[in-house]
Amino acid sequence: MGEEPVSDVLVRARAAGVDRFLVPGTSLADSAEACAIATVHEEILAAVGVHPHEAKDFDPTRDGVSLEELARRPEVAAIGEVGLDFRYDFSPRDRQIETLEWMVDLARRLSLPLVIHNRESGAELLAVLSRSGARENAGVFHSFTETAEYGRRVIDLGFAVSFSGMITFANAENIRAAATGLPLEATLVETDSPYLAPVPHRGKRNEPAFVIETARKLSEVKRTSFETVAEATNANFTRLFERNRR
Repeated sequence: MGEEPVSDVLVRARAAGVDRFLVPGTSLADSAEACAIATVHEEILAAVGVHPHEAKDFDPTRDGVSLEELARRPEVAAIGEVGLDFRYDFSPRDRQIETLEWMVDLARRLSLPLVIHNRESGAELLAVLSRSGARENAGVFHSFTETAEYGRRVIDLGFAVSFSGMITFANAENIRAAATGLPLEATLVETDSPYLAPVPHRGKRNEPAFVIETARKLSEVKRTSFETVAEATNANFTRLFERNRR
């Protein structure tokens, strides 16, 4: 959230009608920061994990105990953001896969959902998750960009899918088509802050207040009311992240 106080961002979010938040980590260090933010702000939950870009620096023997200690904290509701990124390959692919497998095992052992990053790695990612097997409330594919058919496969594994501000972009017909073909009861909306600000906020730093525009577009795509989308996505957030939480 940059240098701006978190409290200012939360004030704008509440004014827009957004009152629950999940802050993910991408490394051991900023996973600890996510926990610190969640400790101060009761309406925020944390996720802890190692992003595929940072997988090259993660050593389970050296870092695993510390990450698991964070994951067991009461403010932590998920393991994430974890996954695979074969577009940028900032970490070697074998290290990305090894790190993801470790994170999947941690999430299963602690009965926590996963927050999954997928960039041009859909087949390999599905293979890793399929090997682990289906489980209830397995997690969410964040900023979903795959097809509806792919979405149904991950839903069968126990995952939800989440749509970001990209669903509002003029050139994102593929994302809107996927949203049309997937059930609302397995759908979330998100910011991916500070990126992917939805129309009419494109070019700005994204923030939680803007997720209202993503929900509006999803309701248009699903040909249902905004209230129906809000109720469903709130219920899905509760089911995934707030069960057994404080």
